[in-house]
Amino acid sequence: MVTTQQSSTKQDILEYLLKHSQATAFELAQTLDISPQAIRRHLKDLEAKQLICVSLSVEGGMGRPQHIYQLTRQGREYFRQEVADSYGQFAVSLLDTLAETVGRDQVISILRKQWERKAQEYRERLGNVSLSQRVATLVELRKAEGFMAECHPVESSESSKGDRFILTEHNCAISNVAESFPSICGHELEMFAAVLPDCTVERTHWIINGEHRCGYLVQERKNRP
Repeated sequence: MVTTQQSSTKQDILEYLLKHSQATAFELAQTLDISPQAIRRHLKDLEAKQLICVSLSVEGGMGRPQHIYQLTRQGREYFRQEVADSYGQFAVSLLDTLAETVGRDQVISILRKQWERKAQEYRERLGNVSLSQRVATLVELRKAEGFMAECHPVESSESSKGDRFILTEHNCAISNVAESFPSICGHELEMFAAVLPDCTVERTHWIINGEHRCGYLVQERKNRP
């Protein structure tokens, strides 16, 4: 019970700072009806987790300095993640409803069409530049959509002289959907191949299989002499 109460209090502190931008420990204690000593313990814990920070000191009513607390970027991301999880659950519920209405095969077909549209959007954004530039742009586009993406060049093998890259995504922004409709991961692989038509794209790691990341080997096709 204590743990639950502490967790609830920390949530209340974060929500108050989100709504009001900043607050002193005294202000939070009064608003949440908690002793100043208890509120400071919660603030210390939240600061240790880098969810809040002490932004500046001001003079209080009796000339005593007071610390002003604000959310850090990580603190704001905490709320964005909650929203993302909620949208993910809504998306799964919507797809389940569609599957009951029009059939699961039809839903899978709709998802494939969506990935084809996404592939076209990506290709237009990537342009006609070098493979390294296109892969770098693709990583930035994925980051903007909530994927923790990165890419690294790898040495070419004896059998392949073209440029090669490992594209890694350390999280999955659509994991809720992928768990219910795993075929969506196959569409993603097809999408990368369509976005980079002069390359072969192979999956090297897969979060759905219990691995901690999704990985793709992007290998440029080269005409041999």
